[in-house]
Amino acid sequence: MIEAYKNFEVWFVTGAQLLYGGDAVVAVDGHSNEMVAGMNASGALPVKVVYKGTANSSKEVLDIMKAANADPKCIGVITWMHTFSPAKMWIHGLQELHKPLLHFHTQFNKEIPWNEIDMDFMNLNQSAHGDREFGHITARLRRPRKIVVGHWQDPQALGHIAVWQRVAAAWADAQDMLVIRFGDQMNNVAVTDGDKVEAEMRLGYHVDYCPVSELMTYFDKITDAEVDALVAEYFQLYDHVAELEDKQSEGYLKVWNAAKAELTIRACLVAKGAKAFTTNFDDLGHFDQIPGLASQRLMAEGYGFGGEGDWKTAAMVRTVWFMTQGMEKGCSFLEDYTLNFDGEQSTILQAHMLEISPLIAAQKPRLEVHFLGIGVRKTPTARLVFTSKTGQGVAATVVDMGNRFRLIVNDVECTEPKPLPKLPVASALWKPMPNFEVGAGAWILAGGTHHSCFSYDVTAEYWEDYAEIAGIEMVHINKETTMSDFKKELRMNEVYYLLNKALC
Repeated sequence: MIEAYKNFEVWFVTGAQLLYGGDAVVAVDGHSNEMVAGMNASGALPVKVVYKGTANSSKEVLDIMKAANADPKCIGVITWMHTFSPAKMWIHGLQELHKPLLHFHTQFNKEIPWNEIDMDFMNLNQSAHGDREFGHITARLRRPRKIVVGHWQDPQALGHIAVWQRVAAAWADAQDMLVIRFGDQMNNVAVTDGDKVEAEMRLGYHVDYCPVSELMTYFDKITDAEVDALVAEYFQLYDHVAELEDKQSEGYLKVWNAAKAELTIRACLVAKGAKAFTTNFDDLGHFDQIPGLASQRLMAEGYGFGGEGDWKTAAMVRTVWFMTQGMEKGCSFLEDYTLNFDGEQSTILQAHMLEISPLIAAQKPRLEVHFLGIGVRKTPTARLVFTSKTGQGVAATVVDMGNRFRLIVNDVECTEPKPLPKLPVASALWKPMPNFEVGAGAWILAGGTHHSCFSYDVTAEYWEDYAEIAGIEMVHINKETTMSDFKKELRMNEVYYLLNKALC
């Protein structure tokens, strides 16, 4: 189990009935206990599974689902129909359940015991049609859920459950997520704005504005000793030129001020209980530079970040960080910076002013100070400089389409970047799937942002589970995507959501 998820659990509920007598229910209970113990012992699941017994009546189902809603440790429910469980007894419970649901179509025995199978065996082992009965009622109720098919000892099936568990954990984390916006949206930008009320209703997190003047009250409380200690930590952790440690130099002063900005922002986030934040480089208060180094390090610590007031991406960065606890490759906020046209090898340089998480660095980051000519603080600015790892990754963004949120997911391939001697910032270079022309074109066609939440560790399956739980639209741009089919998908989705809204 993953340490970050130690206070979470997923409930396992087995569907049965009393038609076949008490002995059958005892056998169902024994099988379920063995299965849950085996799943937990497999080492494949990041969250502990807790067996909550058999449900043999409508009242038992309803009681379990109400208890799941009320228990803060429960982040989701796995159901399995060991025997034929009449689905009408699940109606009220499923209507009551507000936690993520996974339907596991499995069986206690792996193979049919050809020489021993008899009617008693058939009466007991009825998942083949019991799960179809349950599947019908969840479909009839339009109940969002993930369906996993496979034997409970199969690593592939357990892998799908593990993905869902991570997403359910991140969903639970988002339900009390506070996103703080230091300053407002910038320069009439549309794509990074959106309906914060609908976001809280649909996605769980709350977005609050914090005046920079209030942030500065924390700035005034930071002691020199605290800043000195953090600067010493910087010099220990990151490569840097020796001259940067000269306390009489401008470089040292900029690093010192960047450390004070980090301590200031962290103190404010801790005091408010926030998990994510945004900045606005036109509104910096007493900061003498854009707090890029602070944003980089706070992202690595687990805070979500979005540039220029982009609260949706900030929340997603926190969510994907929480999803990938215990994984090693990293995640970050990124921005489409500039294009490199080179035929089939065309790529997009991903960077920002400064704010890229060192979690995705291919090498030990360098602490550097360089002039930054943007915003109201055109001044030498401290930052961590590195290039990203190479390999497969996934970029994702959420946009507000007016009548729903759309999650756009693009598989990408991070390649080896060339040196950037006159652009000393953290960066990544990637080719969107299936190729530059279709990948970039489909992203733009879907209304995607210039910011994204990027991860090497998640796949589109994670985001598909997230969209299912949230009840939002998802489109996936991958190696199979064609512009013609993608246009059709967007048109069909538009019709679906317009009709859905009209019916509701």
